[in-house]
Amino acid sequence: QVHLVESGGGSVQAGGSLRLSCAASGDTGRIGLLAWFRQVPGKEREAVAGAYSRSGNTYYAYSVKGRFTISQDKAKNTVYLQMSGLKPEDTAIYYCAARTENGVRWYDPRAVNYWGQGIQVTVSS
Repeated sequence: QVHLVESGGGSVQAGGSLRLSCAASGDTGRIGLLAWFRQVPGKEREAVAGAYSRSGNTYYAYSVKGRFTISQDKAKNTVYLQMSGLKPEDTAIYYCAARTENGVRWYDPRAVNYWGQGIQVTVSS
């Protein structure tokens, strides 16, 4: 079992920055991928960024590429999402996600084994 706890959300004006953190605990040795997803009411949960634990490879949704950076601190079992150049359309609940296998399709929410509780990010214009 893996437990994920997000922190760092909040409200910011357009153009500002926020850093989300996700601390993993439990059987963290099983984690193959850590990722961030987001969701707004009435829409499907969408992938934002992913990082494979063993290779270190990172992937981003087109909408955030160049503005967001995902990184890992393996010693702390923590994954971060540095968000810069925030836009009102980035407003959503952000979820940390962990997958135990290393397969492709990092962006597939159906392949996620563990979810955090979610944290609100609000960007005002």
